[in-house]
Amino acid sequence: MTKPPRESTSDSADTANQDWTILVSLMAPSLMMLTNASMINVALPAIRTSFNAQVDLVAWVITIYTLPYVILMPLYGRLADGLGKQRLFLTGIGIFLVGTCVDLMATDFRLLMVGRTIQGMGAAGIVPLAIATISELFPESRRGKALGTWNSIGPLTYMVGPLIGGLLIEGVGWRSVFAPVLLIGAIALLVVRRNVPAVEGHASNFLHTFDWSGVVLLSAAVTTVLLYVSSEAVTGVPALRDWRLLILALLLLGGFVVWERRRSNPYVSLDIFTHRAFNQASFCASTRMFSLSGSAFLVPLYLTDVHDLRAFSIGIVLMIQSASLLVTMRLGGQLADRWGSRRPVVIGMCTQVTSMAYFAFLPAEGVWPVIVGLATHGLGAGLSLAALHRAALGEIPQPQIGVAAGLYSMLRFTGTVLSAALGGVILQQALERVQAPVDAYQIVFGFTAGVVLVGVVVGLRLQE
Repeated sequence: MTKPPRESTSDSADTANQDWTILVSLMAPSLMMLTNASMINVALPAIRTSFNAQVDLVAWVITIYTLPYVILMPLYGRLADGLGKQRLFLTGIGIFLVGTCVDLMATDFRLLMVGRTIQGMGAAGIVPLAIATISELFPESRRGKALGTWNSIGPLTYMVGPLIGGLLIEGVGWRSVFAPVLLIGAIALLVVRRNVPAVEGHASNFLHTFDWSGVVLLSAAVTTVLLYVSSEAVTGVPALRDWRLLILALLLLGGFVVWERRRSNPYVSLDIFTHRAFNQASFCASTRMFSLSGSAFLVPLYLTDVHDLRAFSIGIVLMIQSASLLVTMRLGGQLADRWGSRRPVVIGMCTQVTSMAYFAFLPAEGVWPVIVGLATHGLGAGLSLAALHRAALGEIPQPQIGVAAGLYSMLRFTGTVLSAALGGVILQQALERVQAPVDAYQIVFGFTAGVVLVGVVVGLRLQE
């Protein structure tokens, strides 16, 4: 049985203020990470021009960051179960800031990739640790609302970040987008240290008995799968055709399962996967992110290639999707507390499918139709997010909440890696085959709609 969180004392002003302080403090590192992400998306066309790179190589600006970001999420969650969440929060923020400094000084594409990798290593802990902290501290009756409130920092950031990023890119250059991130990161270190509870872990000899072999096996398996999806930039073999990587990934994954079953204190308890709601919500969350991150990667390039917009104008257009996300994100959490998770998830993801299908048939006639599609897509993506968080962790026992949050976050953000990698490969191939750029983008948008449709089918089976 899951250990109940602290008693609900919503009538107490002191407790309400404490809850709000914790939520705001958890928003600070998220603000740092999201500011970086929102600005780098707007900078992609400028980076492509600066290094004279093809689209599939530019996609690695996103992929090389997301790879360690995804892989290390369960590690942060598992370490937090033993060492305490505040300590891991501060460590992640510090690593992220080191990578940001490298990117700020990058003079070539390789150095930019190094900085982005370090950033991803630091950012990996922010989302799972925040979700686990909220899941522990807030009772089930208010958990959806709390998760929705914390998530609202995302669309708020994406409303302002692209606009500021566009101004910096046009006025100073693309490297300047990393400067505001350093300031926000310094503030995040202070507020997390001061306001997030410093609860110590469970075991004094935790690190000595930690399952580092399990970490290596899972990380290697996930990395190999993602490299198989976008292999040409690494092995020279076209994407999804390097069978050596696929076979290696399957062997590593099988080895991980066998190893974890033999451990008395495994890195990832395989019992987590016996919870149907966890599996279903993780898959749905992955397809949701496939669509959301796919649009974040594709739309700036689409607006440049099809509509010839500059960075500042692209930033304004991207603000529309962020604003619509904000409208439904907190509402989605409240509806999940009232209805259960299934209905907000299905309604939201059906809206995403409709939006991507709309883009797949959208002709190159004006920017306003693009804005309508982005706004609709944001409304759907916002509605389902908190409901998915709530469904994934609702049945997980308290001692496993950290690693479960990390594993869920890894599976969720796998959709981000796959959308950038597959989207870049499919788009590059389509651009080489078709005459009009808009036709190439329509192919990728249609593929994205099909992926999310599978998520809708799984979401229909979620429990209320």
